[in-house]
Amino acid sequence: MALPHILSSTPSSTSLSPSPSFTPKPPLSPLRTNSNLRRCKLTSFRFSSSSFSEKHHNANNTPKPDDVVELPLFPLPLVLFPGAILPLQIFEFRYRIMMQTLLDSDLRFGVVYSDAVSGTAAEVGCVGEVVKHERLVDDRFFLICKGQERFRVTNLVRTKPYLVGEVTWLEDRPSGEENLDALAGEVEVLMKEVIRLSNRLNGKGEKEVQDLRRNQFPTPFSFFVGSTFEGAPREQQALLELEDTAARLKRERETLRNTLNYLTAASAVKDVFPSSS
Repeated sequence: MALPHILSSTPSSTSLSPSPSFTPKPPLSPLRTNSNLRRCKLTSFRFSSSSFSEKHHNANNTPKPDDVVELPLFPLPLVLFPGAILPLQIFEFRYRIMMQTLLDSDLRFGVVYSDAVSGTAAEVGCVGEVVKHERLVDDRFFLICKGQERFRVTNLVRTKPYLVGEVTWLEDRPSGEENLDALAGEVEVLMKEVIRLSNRLNGKGEKEVQDLRRNQFPTPFSFFVGSTFEGAPREQQALLELEDTAARLKRERETLRNTLNYLTAASAVKDVFPSSS
């Protein structure tokens, strides 16, 4: 696979530029109501044994936006969000060796979305931390990773045998939105409706959807919502790059409204022509 082009000419621009509006052709299918249910089996990938700096590794030091550290970069055809769970499988020999080194060091690497068509990767990504691993009898590794901080790649330190870059950390800026909780509540209501109609169309009945937010603050909830938009990685990347919780929730609200409109129309067609479903 050709080496992804991580950096563009300026740090403020990204390799992938999702459109400002997003109208899903089919409904987002299906929305994940539990990030632990995410499944992704990959045949091979690149990552490194490089570790974070001690400054970042110290749990008592929260990463600051102006911190610059070296981070192994891992291009994947998906978007990892803070708090999301990502299972991975490693079987290629050279990556097994790297994995063993990684397990002896920091357990963290940077996941960046790589576009399968263009072969380019976004410069904004999310740290994946190995929280559980298993070495199988044939020397393959099975990993469970959890999304941590977001970052922006500012410089490539090296490209062989794997990518390592200098990164700075991204945090949501204080929002001018007065009531983020109310906005998050609107998004949750729409999610429940999308899930209900999606279940109905898939013949799973219309069971009441339980609490999706689970007392999360608006910012982590906005990341959870974004992680459910599987099948729309460019839209997910756009959500990951936003640095304003209110803007992220509003964009998700619009996406969910579009999806709900689609599902409502599909449900009406099913009611009129039940045999065509």
